[in-house]
Amino acid sequence: MANKSFYVSTPIYYPSAKLHIGHTLTTTMADTIARYKKMKGYEVFFLTGSDEHGQKIERVAAEEGVKPIEYTDKIVATFKNLWSKMHIDYDDFIRTTEKRHYATVQALFQKIYDQGDIYKSVYEGFYCTSCETFFTKFQLDEGHCPDCGKEVDIVKEESYFFKMSKYADRLLEYIEEHPHFIQPESRRNEMISFIKMGLEDLSISRTTFDWGIPITIDEGHIIYVWFDALTNYITALDYLNDGPLYEKFWVNNEEIVHLVGKDIIRFHTIIWPIILMAAGIKLPTTVFGHGWLLSGGGKMSKSVGNVVDPLVLIEKYGADSLRYFLLREMPGGNDYYYSEDALAHRINVDLANDYGNLLSRTVSMIEKYFAGSLEVQESGFDEDIVALSQEVVASYQLHMDKLEFGSALQEVFKLVGRGNKFIEEVAPWNLVKAGETERLKVVMYELVEIIRLATIMLSPVLVETKAKVEAQLGIGEELFTFEQLNFGALKGEIKVAKGAPLFPRIEFKEVMEQEPEAEKKAPEKAETKSAESGVNLIAIDDFLKCQFKVGRILKSEKVEGADKLLKLQVKVGADEIRTIVAGIAQYYSLEELINKKVVVVYNLKPAKLRGIESQGMLLAAKGESSLKLLTVDGEIEEGAVVS
Repeated sequence: MANKSFYVSTPIYYPSAKLHIGHTLTTTMADTIARYKKMKGYEVFFLTGSDEHGQKIERVAAEEGVKPIEYTDKIVATFKNLWSKMHIDYDDFIRTTEKRHYATVQALFQKIYDQGDIYKSVYEGFYCTSCETFFTKFQLDEGHCPDCGKEVDIVKEESYFFKMSKYADRLLEYIEEHPHFIQPESRRNEMISFIKMGLEDLSISRTTFDWGIPITIDEGHIIYVWFDALTNYITALDYLNDGPLYEKFWVNNEEIVHLVGKDIIRFHTIIWPIILMAAGIKLPTTVFGHGWLLSGGGKMSKSVGNVVDPLVLIEKYGADSLRYFLLREMPGGNDYYYSEDALAHRINVDLANDYGNLLSRTVSMIEKYFAGSLEVQESGFDEDIVALSQEVVASYQLHMDKLEFGSALQEVFKLVGRGNKFIEEVAPWNLVKAGETERLKVVMYELVEIIRLATIMLSPVLVETKAKVEAQLGIGEELFTFEQLNFGALKGEIKVAKGAPLFPRIEFKEVMEQEPEAEKKAPEKAETKSAESGVNLIAIDDFLKCQFKVGRILKSEKVEGADKLLKLQVKVGADEIRTIVAGIAQYYSLEELINKKVVVVYNLKPAKLRGIESQGMLLAAKGESSLKLLTVDGEIEEGAVVS
């Protein structure tokens, strides 16, 4: 295991302004998978950095009356400060303004030029300065940039072109033969369709500004941003000198993962692999394009004014809480509407009520019943507790290896939730009254093991919390390793010491009080009635608290003793199937529901109906004598966000 290597990277972020919570999501994903792989014994290289060239930076710096490098130095410092506060443990922070990167990009350009895959011509077309991207007339969205929506400039200038079209068929063949290259599957399908529409040769140099890497064979030309920026992934490994990092983490590595937002997946899955093909370099194993964190006006951006500052949230809730929220709520490749209420709710429900409370109750009982010192038990364990722990550990690893962080965390909290339920079932206080001391010892040991196993699995996310749990349980860090991730590994005497709550509960009035004045929601507005209809009106923020997803019904059956209820198995993601109880038995037969694409209220609190836990609700329209489920028109994958 120790000989296995793992390379993970984030995009290199553009320093036109401070980073927001969306950038924090990607970097937390990368840091978490890096920590997980290290925990499993891999040699890991984790890269992040900054993409500092381009016309936009040159313009912003000029507006502030400073040189571009002076401007980017200042912004990059804020990047590193944020990553420090988020406990991001990267191995290298690369800047495209470094000499090592200049040399690598120029050498790569020269190599591809010498073999005839780069030529000089004249470019005339549409250019988005904000996205640093050229577009054809047909790619524009009513004359605007299809990515950011801003106006584009008409550009005509001499340029060097990269023969993208030459490699289109080869890339398409590669994607089809390597289904895990582009993830999730929806992104893969999008990229296949894009390539099949035909690839044009790519303009890779500019002459109208000079903030970039010069082309050594032609004075006045600088290498255009994507050919420059994407090369960072091999610059940092010392590709130019064929260094040991390059040999270990690229040439001889079976796991090379690029984590990116969905808006730049095209550049990473089309332009970048074709550059690598032209240079005779192997391709990364996976490019994962996650969805966006949305707020107010949609995708977060400084121009829209809906960005969320992660530093403010770290100050209020702590880095571990923010890390957990981002990974727990982000539904794979789909988008997610962020709200601070949702953040506070997730902290309270999972971290305070379930995980923190389980630790507090267990430590308190060991202190009360055994004066804080518990003998380790080796037999008499409850079979269902042992079996569940084994199932959760296996499922957790499966999801983590597939970058399904939210699903992995859900698995961990199955075990945590079972621990809390176990306390209520066994009622240790009754065992004390009955004098069943030996049984009580076993129960306490089982609870400690549940907490220990959960803490190991949560440690790549909750990086500060593990030491606090170790201290309260009085267990050495050697028992919080991946090698000890099995029930019953805990040996030796347990000496607990109660500490402060891991995650204090958050009162929602505190969330409201700490919001900027402009963002506070006036209660009276939430209850405004329409004069025409008398209907209570809600604000957009109230609506955005609801998450709707596309689900496909896999199975339906009648609920015993209930004429109106059906128990449904609904697929709401690539690997997520939920049980939903719906009162639709009198409107649909069991057979006609199978494979129906429906709309699921995804973030509804589970409820028990006739002893069955229902994990969501289906949307339907009800008339006087009929009811019809809301269905989705056309082909779309399960788990797609309805917005």
